[in-house]
Amino acid sequence: MEQQTKGSTPSKQSNPFLWYGKWISSIILIMGMVLTAYNIFPMNLLFHVVGLSGWLLVSLAWKDRSLIMLNTVALVIYANGIIAYIL
Repeated sequence: MEQQTKGSTPSKQSNPFLWYGKWISSIILIMGMVLTAYNIFPMNLLFHVVGLSGWLLVSLAWKDRSLIMLNTVALVIYANGIIAYIL
């Protein structure tokens, strides 16, 4: 079993849920970026919200305050865009 140092991210073996969560969330965010590049609105916002939610869960599990802050702010911004679209 590999040792983790402060600042290292968990490996696939130590926590497969987080490992898959961060990769799936990253792929969803990239898909959201592609949708944004092709101006496919509001689907791009929905993909970003799902991807950011996944990364927020991962960052909470890691207790990484900078990622928590970044993903929370981004999630609020995109959620505001969805609400503005609906209303």
